[in-house]
Amino acid sequence: MKKIRPRPLAFALLASFLFTACSRNDKNSQAQLQVRLTDNPTADVKEVWVDIQQVEIIVNDQAPILLGGAHPGVYNLLDLTNGKDTLLADAMIPAGNISQIRLILGDNNFIVTHAGVKLPLKTPSAQQSGLKVQVHQAVAGGILYRLTLDFDVSRSIVEAGNSGNIILKPVLRIISLAPSGGNIRGVVVPGSVLTAVIALHGIDTVASTFTSIPSGNYLLKDMPAGSYSLSFIPSDTSYKPTVRNSSVTAGNITVADTVFLQH
Repeated sequence: MKKIRPRPLAFALLASFLFTACSRNDKNSQAQLQVRLTDNPTADVKEVWVDIQQVEIIVNDQAPILLGGAHPGVYNLLDLTNGKDTLLADAMIPAGNISQIRLILGDNNFIVTHAGVKLPLKTPSAQQSGLKVQVHQAVAGGILYRLTLDFDVSRSIVEAGNSGNIILKPVLRIISLAPSGGNIRGVVVPGSVLTAVIALHGIDTVASTFTSIPSGNYLLKDMPAGSYSLSFIPSDTSYKPTVRNSSVTAGNITVADTVFLQH
């Protein structure tokens, strides 16, 4: 396997970017949450369009938090069947216990029948203020979690007696809320030497980063559970590259042994 020694300029540019990114995102007090939406198929109608405007969560029984990284829009739920889903939000949230998630709907909700007729879906105002799903699950800081919601169309569309109105009474459930992987953090000494850290699983590169100057800290994020070989390549070629072994458990942060660079 060919050894790669990054050039000093590339080290400097990439390290500057990564240091900024880590300073912004590597906070033990925050987790990353991605919210996805999927649906089970139904043969009753041709299309079901739902106007999703915002996503909120409640963490640690505090006031609702409006999730950033949102993708508001009108979604055809029947496009989200057979294993398909769509990303509704991707945000940093406080670590702690998520007790509830809410979908805030707009007014542009409708169905299309098999005959091609478009019919509006009446949505009670209380539901427009938030479709509430109970969660009650803890999330740890520094970890990426993926939450998948199922919008059960077959149980969510109701005919209102003899009025002719079709009412949207959404039935939502959580399919999963799980960490997507785990992290490895550690320190390289001396911290003044910019060092590339490369995680290998077999011969495959899974993740890579650079140490921060002058602390020597590094963080490899969102890695699948398993065992890894970590290669440390100093930018100062008077120091020797070295290799260490580490492992990852989903939802946890592994603290690797400190690496002391040798001449």
